[in-house]
Amino acid sequence: MTTFSLDPGPDQIAVRDWLHGFAADVIRPAAAEWDEREETPWPIIQEAAKLGIYSLDFYAQQFFDPSGVGIPIAMEELFWGDAGIGLAITGTTLAAVAVLANGTDEQIGTWAPQMFGTPEDVKVAAFCSSEPDAGSDVSALRTRAVYDQAKDEWVINGTKTWATNGGIAHVHVVVATVDPELGSRGQASFIVPPGTEGLSQGQKFKKHGIRASHTAEVVLDGVRVPGHCLLGGKEKLDARLARAREGTRGGGKNAAMATFEASRPAVGAQAIGIARAAYEVALDYAKTRVQFGRPIIENQGVAFQLADMKTRIDAARLLVWRASWMAVNNQPFTSAEGSMSKLYAGETAKFVTAQAMQILGGNGYTREYPVERMHRDSAIYTVFEGTSEIQRLVIARAISGAPIR
Repeated sequence: MTTFSLDPGPDQIAVRDWLHGFAADVIRPAAAEWDEREETPWPIIQEAAKLGIYSLDFYAQQFFDPSGVGIPIAMEELFWGDAGIGLAITGTTLAAVAVLANGTDEQIGTWAPQMFGTPEDVKVAAFCSSEPDAGSDVSALRTRAVYDQAKDEWVINGTKTWATNGGIAHVHVVVATVDPELGSRGQASFIVPPGTEGLSQGQKFKKHGIRASHTAEVVLDGVRVPGHCLLGGKEKLDARLARAREGTRGGGKNAAMATFEASRPAVGAQAIGIARAAYEVALDYAKTRVQFGRPIIENQGVAFQLADMKTRIDAARLLVWRASWMAVNNQPFTSAEGSMSKLYAGETAKFVTAQAMQILGGNGYTREYPVERMHRDSAIYTVFEGTSEIQRLVIARAISGAPIR
């Protein structure tokens, strides 16, 4: 186990500086255009792939970095550039994390590389969990997977929503119910290979923020996938379902929750990147904007706002780094530290971007300055991958041991 440290070390600093350069030189100049277009920025993703930023190897190196802060540093820098493009570049990792969290070594080796493609032929992947009637309540999933023993195939039917890269993905990872009587314990994750019949894109959503990231419904109509596409394998699933039916402990983690638990600190780091970017714009503006004969930063009302913004950003980063370090070193989240990090970082992004708009005044409300876009982008961070209310519920249950509802 590595010692927790606030010094990222030379390797992590080198990666941070490299990504910061890419964010400053490639992502930021393109951010406003792709936000307006509301389209997947394929040229930016391809540029990231050519440089080795969009690749399984890069994210694996950061994920397994013993310092624990490789992924948070990467996420913060890319989303400092722009959240919509940042999510277009990193959205595939949620599907990859689903395979890492639930799959066998063979499945990881087979499917994870296909999710990214190659620099010459870039691909993306989608993780499909939420449904029209099942967001925070994952036990309410209606998408059903039924095993056809004669053909060793799973037949999947249902509709997924809010899927990043949904419908345009090369590989989809779908969470489905295999035993409705068991609720969330009766679910499993499936790989839907490219070109599988019956999978189609439904509605593409026009969003308030993160508009360069593709979000859509995914319709599964009689989708048949081979038995080996069940993540973890049927033997493991059957054993887990048997334990769940007996009401014994050890029923295993819910397929969707195992993915979200692993990704929450990374999502928190994304929110920090947005907040830091907005804070820096506001700080620079306050130093140069003159009113009543002096820069507005010389007014306590503005200076104190900036002090609060900086304090909350640094506090959020510490929570994210702690949770990430704990995860890499297999330390249990006894107080829901992963949820703590995502909760506070998401709330911080909304607070800081709102304060930044206030400091810029009327300019902050226009699209000539980026804080308007950052404010829109930040709003999703108290909603997706667990709303702030759900994060508080998880934390409250962890610290109390009570079945709080």
